[in-house]
Amino acid sequence: MYRRGGFGQVPLSTVKSYEKLLEANKAWVAEKLGTDPDFFQRLVAQQQPEFLWIGCADSRVPAEEITGTNPGQLFVHRNIANQVIHTDFNMLSVLQYAVEVLKVKHVIVCGHYGCGGVQNAMTNRDLGLINKWLRHIKDVYRIHRTELDAIEDEEQQFRRMVELNTIEQVTNLGETTIVQKAWKETGFPMLHGWVYDLGTGIIDELVTMDSPKSLEPIYQYELD
Repeated sequence: MYRRGGFGQVPLSTVKSYEKLLEANKAWVAEKLGTDPDFFQRLVAQQQPEFLWIGCADSRVPAEEITGTNPGQLFVHRNIANQVIHTDFNMLSVLQYAVEVLKVKHVIVCGHYGCGGVQNAMTNRDLGLINKWLRHIKDVYRIHRTELDAIEDEEQQFRRMVELNTIEQVTNLGETTIVQKAWKETGFPMLHGWVYDLGTGIIDELVTMDSPKSLEPIYQYELD
């Protein structure tokens, strides 16, 4: 059966599938209001998250759910393989707003084992446009090739590559003038590199950074 919509005939099963999301939303609203009648009014009034979350777009890694946070507590940016790329104005805009306007105290880059972006970047497959994005992950492999090539087990090598990619993205954050200016003016934010295990649901911390001291000197800017 089909329902006619703005884009022609749509299978009824598809319509029912997304309508379940709307019904679930109504149930969620009722649950929230049942325990806290002013919940949504407080959200309207202000946004003061303590954390910026830069995560993977993978549907299995929902930031709020795996951290037990509520709406308003995380400012979230997601892309394929949780990349921090210095020419990505989308990510940079989110970072600047979070640091300079929202005054977040922590920026978390969270990778995850089983990441398809990282896995594909470790191959020679031609994936079209996405090659341009995954090229940055290939750079991570090149930088750490000696360590990675010494790992004989493919799954363990893949897991280590996920970790190294996350660590490199934290370094990329520290290399931005956005973060370095904030460090000089306020001492924040603290940068974190985390990795999420799909198989256990556990997050582990890989690295933290709270000053430019651990960066290579060439990346440490002279700021007025």
